[in-house]
Amino acid sequence: MRPEPELSKRLLRREILLVRNGLTPDDVRKTTGALADRALDLPELAHARTVAAYVSVGSEPGTLALLDALRARGVRVLLPILLPDNDLDWGAYEGEASLARVRHGGGRMTLLEPAGDRLGPDAVTTADAVLLPGLAVDARGMRLGRGGGSYDRVLARLERAGADPALVVLLYDTEVVDRVPEEEHDRPVHAVVTPSGVRRFR
Repeated sequence: MRPEPELSKRLLRREILLVRNGLTPDDVRKTTGALADRALDLPELAHARTVAAYVSVGSEPGTLALLDALRARGVRVLLPILLPDNDLDWGAYEGEASLARVRHGGGRMTLLEPAGDRLGPDAVTTADAVLLPGLAVDARGMRLGRGGGSYDRVLARLERAGADPALVVLLYDTEVVDRVPEEEHDRPVHAVVTPSGVRRFR
């Protein structure tokens, strides 16, 4: 019998996080520039006026170089603010100095969030492209998230609004896998960017 998708996801998450947690700050730094370069070449980002993104933390593939490059191009960059129910509000990125360290989950998790005005959860529906965090993606474009459900809500909100932004996940090369366990609510992304290249799914 195959294990339930939820259990399979938990096991795959543990496996990937084990590898990520072994990365040094230097390992992360080395891939950050390559990731930004690859992502900036995407037509979906080259023509975007508004991009919803996120600030990487710890051993996640680095996003700050990409955020700054998008901003330098005149792109409006929206960043998430985690709400107590795990939904996401959004704020504008105005440079690294505009970010605040915010503790969540009783101090277990610290995120960098925009300190300015809150624009509301529906602000994401104005984005031409959405950069999603993830742990893995498979050959069909199915993404494995961290399990909090925040981005499942974002994707459902986009669907309800009839919005169709480019959905792009940023990963390390080893995190593009054969198959990600999926549940009914899971939606595929359109592209994955890794330090060595781009792969499209639509």
